[in-house]
Amino acid sequence: MSPTRESIDPSTVLRNHLPRDLTRTVLARIPLVTVVLDIVGRGRWTVRIEHGEVSLLEGAIHHPTCTIRTDAATLADLLLGRRSGVEAFLAGDLVARGSLATVLQVGGAFAPEAELPTRAHSRETVALGVRTAYLEAGPRDGRPVVLLHGLGATNASMLPVLADLAKDHRVISPDTPGFGASEAPPWRYTADQMYRWLRSFLDAVDARGAVLIGNSLGGRLALELALRDPEAIDRLVLLCPAPAFRRFRQLVPLASRLPVNLARLPFGPPRAVLVGGLKAMFADPNRLPASWYDAAIDEFLIAMSDPAHRRAALSATLNIYTDEPFGETGFWDRLPELAPPALFIWGAADRLVPPKFARYVTEALPQAESVVIPDCGHVPQFELPELTMRLTRSFLSTGRRHIPADRVLRQWKQEP
Repeated sequence: MSPTRESIDPSTVLRNHLPRDLTRTVLARIPLVTVVLDIVGRGRWTVRIEHGEVSLLEGAIHHPTCTIRTDAATLADLLLGRRSGVEAFLAGDLVARGSLATVLQVGGAFAPEAELPTRAHSRETVALGVRTAYLEAGPRDGRPVVLLHGLGATNASMLPVLADLAKDHRVISPDTPGFGASEAPPWRYTADQMYRWLRSFLDAVDARGAVLIGNSLGGRLALELALRDPEAIDRLVLLCPAPAFRRFRQLVPLASRLPVNLARLPFGPPRAVLVGGLKAMFADPNRLPASWYDAAIDEFLIAMSDPAHRRAALSATLNIYTDEPFGETGFWDRLPELAPPALFIWGAADRLVPPKFARYVTEALPQAESVVIPDCGHVPQFELPELTMRLTRSFLSTGRRHIPADRVLRQWKQEP
């Protein structure tokens, strides 16, 4: 008779099912990773990973790379291949603190023989000379989809999209250069620079011709590639993309001359300020559990502890503001040339990219689909994931299965 979920012994499960050899994963490159497993009401264990070789210790060390808090039943599900770490995290059954990238790296290595659609494999490649970390999930022969995160975020901000589409797509989600676990080269992080990196990345992971789904700055990056190399893209889903400023450009000359190496100086805003800023990105911050904000801020602070990543973040921020709007190289004057089919999703309560941009996009691209989601902020994939994915899947469908985005939104509004 198999044990009930209440009688599961974490020590036995760990001893029998924790992988001991991760030398063929990205963890082999890292000298030492420590993971504290805090199993609710059952005790704590420390997993040491030295260049991919795993050992297990009872008890918790101080200052681990990351901490995973879960219950014994979820731990067993993860180690026996019944659930993926991504699924458990999104369901609220796994709480991560510290390096979320490490949590995803370790979680993706559990039960390697199990076929889990939402398992996110952590991988690395070199694109435009930059070591680029990325997650990959779904069938290798599936329709390729590339997810691009926003400014200051990582590929973890696209997990709801990855988990949904990986059931029947090959989903690839990089940390763009300067963010997350990817290298931060001393670039200017202009649209041109990032376009050249993205084109190189698609070649490196054999995903040319993919669907591109981008949030915020990731949407701007996807649009740049589509404008300059339309054959590289099947179609676009833009989640609150960050377009060039049309007004309030008085400080552009100053911003253009600001030395980005200033960001190499120590950086330390109070955590409460960062949490407040993150919550301001949502129409209703209470839609997300507090643990998700903690995980996001932990990951942000880890990246910002590195001077090169601080410099990259400042450079990217300045280039959003100084992005040329008009003229031969201007974003808005080039936008009508967009060839791939595109769906624009805006948040009515977005404080960063106001929904009024939808009007300008519709004027430039009357053939594109564009919807404004009521009571939604800047990160629709986390705030209203079900609606966001319903819109996305309908757009990716063809023939009779395709429902125009405005009709999808009307149907959603009419539901109880």
